[in-house]
Amino acid sequence: MADDLADSAASSSVAPMSLAGTLVRRHFEPLTLTAQVLLDLCVLLGACWLGWWAGALIDVPGAIPPVTSYEKLWYLTSAVCLVTFHAFGMYSPVKSLLNVEEFKAIAKSTVVSFLVLFTLIAFLRVTKQQPADGVFAWLVRLHRLVDVEFSVEQVSRLTVLITFVLIWFLTTVSRFCTFKLIQWLHRHGIGNRNVLIIGTGTTGRWLERKFVIVPTLGLRLIGFVSESPGDVGKRVDRADVLGSLDDLDDLVRAHKVSEVFVALPEADEGHVLGIIERLERLGVTYRVVPRFYHLMGQRVRIENLDSIPLITSAERDPGLIGLFGKRVLDIVGASFVLLCTAPLFLIAAILIRRESPGPVFFVQNRIGKDGRSFPMLKFRTMYTHLSGDALKPKDHHDPRVTNSGRFLRRYSLDELPQFFNVLRGEMSIVGPRPEMKFIVDNYGPLERERLRAKPGITGLWQISYHRSAAIHENLDYDIYYVENRSLLLDVLIIFLTVFAVAKGTGAH
Repeated sequence: MADDLADSAASSSVAPMSLAGTLVRRHFEPLTLTAQVLLDLCVLLGACWLGWWAGALIDVPGAIPPVTSYEKLWYLTSAVCLVTFHAFGMYSPVKSLLNVEEFKAIAKSTVVSFLVLFTLIAFLRVTKQQPADGVFAWLVRLHRLVDVEFSVEQVSRLTVLITFVLIWFLTTVSRFCTFKLIQWLHRHGIGNRNVLIIGTGTTGRWLERKFVIVPTLGLRLIGFVSESPGDVGKRVDRADVLGSLDDLDDLVRAHKVSEVFVALPEADEGHVLGIIERLERLGVTYRVVPRFYHLMGQRVRIENLDSIPLITSAERDPGLIGLFGKRVLDIVGASFVLLCTAPLFLIAAILIRRESPGPVFFVQNRIGKDGRSFPMLKFRTMYTHLSGDALKPKDHHDPRVTNSGRFLRRYSLDELPQFFNVLRGEMSIVGPRPEMKFIVDNYGPLERERLRAKPGITGLWQISYHRSAAIHENLDYDIYYVENRSLLLDVLIIFLTVFAVAKGTGAH
């Protein structure tokens, strides 16, 4: 009897957990979207309050205006920002690589919200006109229905400016924390959607790799579906071939599949349409990798010649203003870092020379923009007779690395001398990592896209969770940067690099 009661209690305690888990799994995106909107609202109101407090102290010390004079402005600001956030795609479930597009959208939407707010203040202030008889009398009545009853004269422009700076900063920090939280949840299997890939060729494997690189997509690959029944049971990289196209209906139902990716870009159009028709009948979301997907992976522009869509190349290089801004950022940033870290150069030199004979600096020819070679500087972290043109150490116990070298690599201090390369114009602070010649010699057309930008000290790959792998094994990050580079993206990467260095997630 006691055992029956214990079993009953255990089952009753497990049931709510399983029910909650099922609800979270089925409604993960709506729940996270609702939580994100509420969090953004709290951040916006908090930024408004901090802006009011800071602006009052700076503008008129000791004379803080009453909160009531700003409350309606806070509500209007929050409403404008939330609408603008939505307009810039900040509530889309589709995330970009490392979520950089969202961080760029925060900056853009903050600027637009600032301009929209001042426009609304001008048009929604209390009108003093009377609705006299006439054709436009209804406009006065309409204005009184939507006007905002607060005194514009009591609002400090400095306070509003500080508020929007805080909105940008606090929203960026909160979204970064949210991104990390969702990333953690997906890594632990919470909120992931079960997916299948139809096609076991190069395209299917490429898709599987993308799922691994971007875990915040929330996609849990169940396995592959092959066109050939003979492939069933085989292993394709990290997943199995679960069945053929004849088994598609049963696989979708058995594994509760939410999305299916059709990776058959070379297949006959009628064949692909037939698969799509089956997926629509099953009620699952489908996504098709189109032909020429390698071309579509680059920045292109879709034009129409009457009813015929045409693909043409888009402008991929930054303009003169962008190049000038990037160079100014490089010179100012490199000079600041070298000035602040000058004592570290002396300490590193003493440690390196005391531990092993040889030069303090390690100079190696690397390939930069447009395939030009240049001497890249680093602090020497390996024994002189063991260093050279070889692949980077893969762990902290590599016998080539000295004790001081392990410390320098952990906190990326070995790369400080590269700021001299930045000042000389051979490198940039942000960009693709410069590779060695014997690796570049084996580049194909896609890999050579990395050479269109000046190499950098840091980049998307350096702040990713795939940093432990070799650079040439994770070209997606560099290709993404080359295709989407901008001054705003550079600032974002530098900001995230500071966190990575502080955590000690540097190279081995």
